[in-house]
Amino acid sequence: MTKEKLALEIIERLKKEYPDAGCTLDYDQAWKLLVSVRLAAQCTDARVNVVVEGLYEKFPDVDALAAADVAEIEEIVRPCGLGKSKARDISACMKILKEDYDGKIPKDFNALLKLPGVGRKSANLIMGDVFGEPAIVTDTHCIRMVNRMGLVDGIKEPKKVEMALWKIIPPKEGSDFCHRLVYHGRDICTARTKPYCDRCCLQDICAKNGVE
Repeated sequence: MTKEKLALEIIERLKKEYPDAGCTLDYDQAWKLLVSVRLAAQCTDARVNVVVEGLYEKFPDVDALAAADVAEIEEIVRPCGLGKSKARDISACMKILKEDYDGKIPKDFNALLKLPGVGRKSANLIMGDVFGEPAIVTDTHCIRMVNRMGLVDGIKEPKKVEMALWKIIPPKEGSDFCHRLVYHGRDICTARTKPYCDRCCLQDICAKNGVE
């Protein structure tokens, strides 16, 4: 089976397994997803979702967060780890959104990459979830599983994995495919324990069959 055909088969099976899969970060405005994505680095989405409640209670919009003292932001986001750098990036981001984009998030991939603390993974997530544009989010779940499945061959660098996947994943499927990988990676194709291959919907087509 070619990588293209394997990718299509995996996409269809994961659709059936996780029909309602979406972003696991809670947000109701685009700028909040930008904040949450920064906080999610080396932190669980579940913890981020709790921490941002307190952040938005005190700073409910872009202007308030842009005007906030960085130390106050750090105090609230500290449970997410790396509090100092995350608070600094969030503050700088909100200032740029306020001054350059009228409080909105730019609908341009390269413009997103210029925002403090925003890398390709975050920019892709925003392009896919906020703007409905083709996107491939190469988080740790994605990188681990596409290697196990045989969609890429021993590639661990996020950008290289992303570029390899663009060649075989239909653009309209990329964003949802990556969300479903997160669910599958947490439930079945786990990182910290042996994968539950006996319960995996991909068992018969997975290149590694859970053996790394």
